Amino acid sequence: MTATATRPESAASAPVGKKRPPKRERQGAAWVFLSPWVIGATVLTLLPMAVSLYLSFTDYDMFDAPRWIGLRNYTQMFSEDPRYWRSVTTTLTYVAIAVPLQLAMALAVALALKSVKRGKGFYRSAFYAPSLLGASMSIALVWRAIFNDGGTVDNLLTWFGLDIGGWINKPGWALPAVALLTVWQFGAPMVIFLAGMQQIPAELYEAAAVDGASWWRQFRSITVPMLSPVLFFNLVLQTIQAFQVFTPAFAVSGGKGGPADSTLFYTLYLYDRGFTASHMGYASAMAWVLLVAIGIVTAVLFRTSRSWVFYANDNNEGRR
Repeated sequence: MTATATRPESAASAPVGKKRPPKRERQGAAWVFLSPWVIGATVLTLLPMAVSLYLSFTDYDMFDAPRWIGLRNYTQMFSEDPRYWRSVTTTLTYVAIAVPLQLAMALAVALALKSVKRGKGFYRSAFYAPSLLGASMSIALVWRAIFNDGGTVDNLLTWFGLDIGGWINKPGWALPAVALLTVWQFGAPMVIFLAGMQQIPAELYEAAAVDGASWWRQFRSITVPMLSPVLFFNLVLQTIQAFQVFTPAFAVSGGKGGPADSTLFYTLYLYDRGFTASHMGYASAMAWVLLVAIGIVTAVLFRTSRSWVFYANDNNEGRR
């Protein structure tokens, strides 16, 4: 039996691989797919921001042509408008009250749900629902009715012998009523906390239990450090949202920020200057100051996070 020698195929008959399109062609295809986002971001975000920045240096009432006045809106805001500083104080107080309470409630409920064996999906949905409904005007109006004179809270406290009256009609109680509406919307950070807890290795808790660590020690030494990136994420997100709160204050105060400007939030006063008083140039200046303030607060949070946020991929080099 003789072996038959096979002749190797010539280079000309070998299959030729498909040529890669030129770099310019590939970039063109990428821009085609990105064009809807680029057009949307330009028309709906960047262009309005540029117009708003220009209007912040003008006197504009939405009816006549804008008149350039330079830094007049900013100087008036900082040195001649006491209601502006009242809105700043009210907003900062609200952020300091609402954000920590909301995160504490979200973390507490997430810890409770972590140990639930049956019906966990139902409880998650039930606690998450207020986050979907709480920002609506209808829920804010219901909240106003609950805390009004003769409302549910008033009747309940009276039954316990505390004759406070309607919270929304008292300067010292109106702001806590709005803050409680935000605290009630703890569903979104709760779900994020719960997802973060599921990533913590169970072996850490088992080893701590063997060493005799109490529940509080396990929470302080394991849960909080391992959950710190999620806590930081929720803190930044909820702080930014708290600075922009509008609907609850508008519904509770009837759009006026009362009583006695106790619910005069920054965005509510911005709306009043821009759409009620028709000082759109002044409102634009307020909007840019708010943007810068939120950026500074966010930068400070990121800076301080290096001392208390722990990342597992740091290879035990400490906290960043």
